Amino acid sequence: MKKAMVTAFIGLVLILGSSWGYAADAGAKEEAVAMVKKGIDYIKANGRAKAFAEFTNPQGKFRDRSLYLVVSDMNAKILAHGQNKDLVGMNMMDYKDVDGKEVMKERVALMKAHKTAWQNYKFINPATNKIEPKQMYLERYEDLVIACGVYKK
Repeated sequence: MKKAMVTAFIGLVLILGSSWGYAADAGAKEEAVAMVKKGIDYIKANGRAKAFAEFTNPQGKFRDRSLYLVVSDMNAKILAHGQNKDLVGMNMMDYKDVDGKEVMKERVALMKAHKTAWQNYKFINPATNKIEPKQMYLERYEDLVIACGVYKK
């Protein structure tokens, strides 16, 4: 009986520990910045077509927990999206988040004014499948906007 209770307790700790670990280790702002810089280096080394395919690959090297890359042009056309490949090719200029914020209009304006920026809005978190506040690091590279974000708790 004692052995069964210990085994059950260990199982419970492992289950809870793994879910707590995921939430606590969902990705930090520094990791988002590093992923964008790694993505820009990948474009430089491999060309746009290969890079965009890799960024959009859900099992690729640019997917880490809830971190993934999004690439758009300066007209808000999505060229790569690590969470939702169905967005690739779409012009998202009129996209609004659940609060009505014009996310892509703001993003393009930020990138016209700055080489790098942080943007706040709400988007679906792939780890929870819920709409959550997100901070997105943006960096302009040539005529592209390379972005990676973290979900705020």
